[in-house]
Amino acid sequence: MNNVLTSPIRRLSQKIAAGEIRPSELAKAALKATSVVKPLNAFITVTSELAKQQAQESDERQKKNALLGELDGVPIAVKDNFCTKDQPTTCASRMLADFVPGYDATVYKKLKDAGAVLIGKTNLDQFAMGAGTVDSYYGPSKNLWGSELMKNYFLDDYFHDQEMQYDDEALSKTENWHIAGGSSGGSAIAVSTGTCFAALGSDSGGSTRNPASYCGIVGLKPTYGLVSRHGLIPLVNSMDVPGILTRTVDDAITVLNAIAGPDESDSTSIKDPYIPFALPSPVDVSGLRIGLPKEYRCSALSEEVDSNWSEVSQLLQEAGARVFPVSMPHTEYSIVCYSVLNQCEVASNMARYDGLEYGYRADENSSTEELYAQSRSKGFNDVVRSRILAGNYFLLTENYEDYFVRAMKVRSLIAEDFEKVWHDGIDVILTPTTLSDAPRYHDFISADNQSQCSVQDFCTQPANMAGVPAVSIPIKLSKKGMPLSLQLMAPKLCEERLLGVAKWIEDVVKFPRLVIKPECLKD
Repeated sequence: MNNVLTSPIRRLSQKIAAGEIRPSELAKAALKATSVVKPLNAFITVTSELAKQQAQESDERQKKNALLGELDGVPIAVKDNFCTKDQPTTCASRMLADFVPGYDATVYKKLKDAGAVLIGKTNLDQFAMGAGTVDSYYGPSKNLWGSELMKNYFLDDYFHDQEMQYDDEALSKTENWHIAGGSSGGSAIAVSTGTCFAALGSDSGGSTRNPASYCGIVGLKPTYGLVSRHGLIPLVNSMDVPGILTRTVDDAITVLNAIAGPDESDSTSIKDPYIPFALPSPVDVSGLRIGLPKEYRCSALSEEVDSNWSEVSQLLQEAGARVFPVSMPHTEYSIVCYSVLNQCEVASNMARYDGLEYGYRADENSSTEELYAQSRSKGFNDVVRSRILAGNYFLLTENYEDYFVRAMKVRSLIAEDFEKVWHDGIDVILTPTTLSDAPRYHDFISADNQSQCSVQDFCTQPANMAGVPAVSIPIKLSKKGMPLSLQLMAPKLCEERLLGVAKWIEDVVKFPRLVIKPECLKD
């Protein structure tokens, strides 16, 4: 069963269709895996009973040869800022600790209608405001890579099932564990540990790609509007995109094909019908024009990531692609611009949490104003409160032109950088995803949330400004044994081209996959 838990979705689907494995057996193994990796704090809620029920329904369809498609019976996870009917949706906050929606987010409904089995709701930075999944009301999440729990895994096709050696004493020390990235860190951990085959994240500035990079998996941010935001509790409405985390590029395509398309419930969704696609095997990259933006080679970029970038560029050239240096001069302003726009939209979006209709309500009866103040003070953490205050400051009449309007103008310039590159004939842009491998927890929290986001999202944020699709692909292990990844970006609605190049890179670099040891799944 351990090898099945890390199978590509298509191969798994074939086994289910052939009757070689029952969805209920698969769900049982996935739920067992969640208990093995519980110390990593990937899940806020493990939906055990729902998973068993959905898997049983899939069993019945299997018996009748009436499976709903490739995702029928496949365990998935959902970031806990997507609404799930009759299941808690907390946004990792005290404010929504008791919130149980009466409806499903469109993306989850589509997965459920395709027969997918929900294993659980995953941890995140509170209200998706962070880059490490360390600011959750339910505690920080930990990266499997470099942790003591790596003893329960081997690296498939890398060490050929050989036992890996660890310094137990060093790994057991809290200060030595690495962050999983954020804000979709719980979803990335869930996929990398084999508790599910795919997970939903959200991506406003890199929150899917960042943890995918640190956890050694694929993280896809589709074109803005290609996937419905209905039921995704908003952070930055103009940039939020449901993201996809999987172990392979083909798995990401399978999920994208299931969830993409117009939605009448989301006015920002693209109205044109979505046409599912599959990639040829092998993928041909000859003749493609690959851009390398010089501005992404920033001072904080580690030597290992820079070398990784150069090596993959060389591999593409050797395969017949044409690699060009390009300039995207407004890249350095993206983070500052995002900080202003993010906080303005946060101030607006968080206004609904007043402790009256729903959300945490303080035990305060002296006045309505004091009830609001106490409920919001106790319901939100310092990060959320600081962004609300900053956003309200930026939106003051006397500040509006200097902050919000100017930030919108800078956003337009960033988007124009991308349009110029596409106009000049570049098909795909190749950059780092993160500037290094995953930082250690104690190093990460030594800086404040906003400063960390400024560093962590340097390479990922511009894609959100421009609304273009982007994907993070794991490449190799660093000298410390931690994943290193690269990012691809393409013009809007060019997911097939984007993921074709990603698939080619994936096939060439053969990044090692973590496989849970069989004995860990025994009762």
